[in-house]
Amino acid sequence: MRRQKRPRAVGPAWLRWGMFLGGSLCMGLAAAVAVQWVVTGSLSIVWEWFVKWPAYLLLTGLLYGAVVFTLGALLGRLWLSAVVVGAAGLILSLVDYFKTAINGTPLELADFGLASQLGEVAGVAGELRPPVDFWMALAALAICVGILVLVRRLTVLAGRCRFLSFSVALALTVGLFTVQGAQAAGAVFGVDTNTRLAAANSHDTYGLTLSLWRDCFLQAKESPEGYGEAYMQQVLARIDEILAEDDATAEAPAVQPNIIMVLSESFYDLNRLPDLQYERDPLENFHALEREGISGTFHSHYLGYGTGYLEMSMLYGITGLDFGAGTNICFLEDDAYEKFDALPEQYTKGGGYRAEMLHGYNDSLYNRTVTYPMLGFSELLFSADIQKLGIDDTVYGGYYMRDGYLFQGVLDRMQAINDGGQRAFLYAITMENHQPFDPEKFNYECQIGVTSDTLSDEDMAIVRVMLEGITRADQALGELTDALRESDEPTIVVFFGDHRPNLFMTDGDTVYTKLGLCPDNDTVDWTAEQINDLYSTDYLIWANDAALLQGRAGTRRESSITAVGPQLLELTGQPVSRYWALLEKVQEVCLTNTELYFVDGAGTPSTSVETAALSDEARELLQLREDVLYDAMYGEQYITAAMNEPVS
Repeated sequence: MRRQKRPRAVGPAWLRWGMFLGGSLCMGLAAAVAVQWVVTGSLSIVWEWFVKWPAYLLLTGLLYGAVVFTLGALLGRLWLSAVVVGAAGLILSLVDYFKTAINGTPLELADFGLASQLGEVAGVAGELRPPVDFWMALAALAICVGILVLVRRLTVLAGRCRFLSFSVALALTVGLFTVQGAQAAGAVFGVDTNTRLAAANSHDTYGLTLSLWRDCFLQAKESPEGYGEAYMQQVLARIDEILAEDDATAEAPAVQPNIIMVLSESFYDLNRLPDLQYERDPLENFHALEREGISGTFHSHYLGYGTGYLEMSMLYGITGLDFGAGTNICFLEDDAYEKFDALPEQYTKGGGYRAEMLHGYNDSLYNRTVTYPMLGFSELLFSADIQKLGIDDTVYGGYYMRDGYLFQGVLDRMQAINDGGQRAFLYAITMENHQPFDPEKFNYECQIGVTSDTLSDEDMAIVRVMLEGITRADQALGELTDALRESDEPTIVVFFGDHRPNLFMTDGDTVYTKLGLCPDNDTVDWTAEQINDLYSTDYLIWANDAALLQGRAGTRRESSITAVGPQLLELTGQPVSRYWALLEKVQEVCLTNTELYFVDGAGTPSTSVETAALSDEARELLQLREDVLYDAMYGEQYITAAMNEPVS
């Protein structure tokens, strides 16, 4: 077998080394531009970004160029290294493009937790195709690689020169991807490696690659000032002091009801959208039930995606802001989910309750098969399992399991658990109204007529799919509550939309942009009020016995993914741990706290917790919660066990 010959060198070593370095940096800059070209969809936007922040494009080019140089020295062929790095950059940009197309939010470091489930994510997103800009960027990079091929004899490194170049380049490149190196490079190029930013703001400023790079090296969660055992004992004492103010008036519940929590995919009140006229109310059941229950705005924290994340926030009381940048809260170390007793365990650990989850899809996403058992669920039933319950009805509606079919499974499991002498805590996750919103999804069926003075016929075809999905969700809710009215088992239903759909129109704008609810798809230019509006849905707490609502039927109250659990515990009078009792107090002053915005207990939005008009007492509650979570997740767990004990 003949050994492949390397290209013959041309010119002195110093010239070839200089050409190698120059080619690496030029290819790195080309890759940086190509990535941003795909991400922004326009070379003119990339140019505007460069003019505004030239150092950020240069640093991005340096990062890519360093990898090109190092890999080229290792392989002995600069053009081959350019192919590998260019392809990697284009793949990264395409993933960001697809994620933005799916849910309107840019790629984040935490999204890599779902990398192994990429096929399933794409499966629920519908048909995805690379944009024209991707192919144009690919062609541009191919030209750059072609130039390197043509001058390959001028970029040959050999012998000692190649070895030394590789060694030095490897050390410098690795250094750029360490905390100290990143902070040094950030200082030189003016990149803030200390402040945590919302993904959209970070991408708008730093670009895709640099945004992900800086998130890797943001400082980890800082410990509270004076953190130690004595400090945490003072925290515990203060928590007990605050909780004691309410505990004296707490009464044991007269009745232990079944609990049915329904996460309704992309459900919200369509009447909140301007310019759409319906021939009848698409939420007639929901609105009728509002008069019998507790309802209001539901602050979701998300728009168009994030179902698994909000489940974790709801069931465990944590959010992404409680951890370092880029942390995926659905993929923490296993022991992290056992630090605190979760919401279901507030019911199951006292005996008398059994917790189960029912999901109208398969078990592939968000690590549920690992985390949910640790949160207190005795059984997880996914689509295939629910279909084995013997329900005689049509399974699918559109692309997914019908909400009505899922709810029959919920009623079946509730009856079985009750017959076994226990109360049921059931968490149901629907799928019928999940994207994609293709016009043919429901065979072009739309039960309720809708018109618009603004949207085109093509756009209205997409709107009708959303309308039909929400109409079906509302009808299924009516069927569920009708069945519970006939039941002698006391039952509370907590029904909420996980997030609004990020409904894209034919030109790429969302329906919210088209209808004037926000200036464009990018949240960077949105006001806090616009974010608060579009990052919210609607919720309902209803009971088949009005007495279970403690005289609150027909009332309205703001809630959120972190507030509804404590709200339910307070309503049912369930004995709770210190941790959940603290969360009950916190939700009175904070409904939402994310990198993007903050909402206080009254529903008033701000750009951040720092700018919110909060009292000293409210800020103390937020600090106490932060101290407890730091101690449990990053510290020495000085009071974690005590936080799981009943309020003393």
